[in-house]
Amino acid sequence: MRPGPATGPPRLRDSGQWPRYVEFVPGVLVAGGLVWNAFSPQDYWGDPMLTAASVTAGALLSLRHTLAVGISIICGVFALTVKDGTADDVVGHLELINTLFAALMGVGVNRVIARHGRRLDVVRTVAEAAQHAVLPAPPERIGPLAIAARYQAAQSEARIGGDAYAVQRTPFGVRLLIADVRGKGLDAVSAVSVLLGAFREAAEQEPELPALADRMERALARASEQTSEEIRLEGFVTALICEVPPGGGVRLLDCGHPAPYLCHGGELRPLEAPDAGLPLGMGGLGVARPAPVDWPFPVGSTLLLVTDGVTEARDRAGAFFDPVAELAGLGPFEDPRELIALLVREVERWGGGPRDDDMAVLAITRTDQDGRYVVPTGPAA
Repeated sequence: MRPGPATGPPRLRDSGQWPRYVEFVPGVLVAGGLVWNAFSPQDYWGDPMLTAASVTAGALLSLRHTLAVGISIICGVFALTVKDGTADDVVGHLELINTLFAALMGVGVNRVIARHGRRLDVVRTVAEAAQHAVLPAPPERIGPLAIAARYQAAQSEARIGGDAYAVQRTPFGVRLLIADVRGKGLDAVSAVSVLLGAFREAAEQEPELPALADRMERALARASEQTSEEIRLEGFVTALICEVPPGGGVRLLDCGHPAPYLCHGGELRPLEAPDAGLPLGMGGLGVARPAPVDWPFPVGSTLLLVTDGVTEARDRAGAFFDPVAELAGLGPFEDPRELIALLVREVERWGGGPRDDDMAVLAITRTDQDGRYVVPTGPAA
């Protein structure tokens, strides 16, 4: 028996956490319980299996199939009472009453789970709307840049977290941000909202990337005054700020964030900063912010920005995921969405199970002035 597409418990239907064979468990229990009742030396030893079948159907299947399981149990038990000659006496009547009660228990379990599932759907819808408001999708194209992004929570039920990205057209070129807020929950979401708001305002006004980072850090400091002392002392944000000036190339300012990657042809290499700065929120330590670093960004290349949900993904042996090794030779990528889809698929394959951290990915492909993709030739630099 298979759950219906619209009336099954949303917990099972949406999360996909159970294997498909569990759909057949109630049917197997019904068959086993009836056979046991038919051939056991004592009457109705298989009743616990029938009760388990009804409750399991209510938890796993749709209302329609739960009713079908309950009716099949009642009909089967009634046939056994007729076979045993107890259909007209007190023993048979009590057995049928017990069977009807078990069937009603399954229906009750199904309705309770369905009601909580509907509430969960409402909560998830609100969380998804909040994510779209706080973290809107970037434009697919700005001038010669084709842009794609993906946010994927550590758990499939989650819709919002502490990773963030943004793309902004400014008088100084196209500026990009990818960031990871320490912690989870509503405090992380609040910090993401403050961070993105400060970035969008300051990116239009500050000609230099270090000044832009300072504006973002001050905004986070003001917001933290309304939070607990622990968050003020231990909260920080790793960030990578990028600028693609009109003349070409790319300028990077690393604030304690994983390095981006440049995909040029079939080669993928990290753009490591010689001096990675401190994360935002740690300016009180008195360490000067490093100068931005300029890198080539030729036509046909793709710039890949990730959070530590990618670089710190582990396999079963505890080894970290290495995008350079796992994606080597698979380019070039005409569409940045192809690179993101491949990266996410490889990370999931590498981990082989639920991740411990959220994952945000931002990819930018440089096309020619007419918006056409050009296959890169020769080295990137």
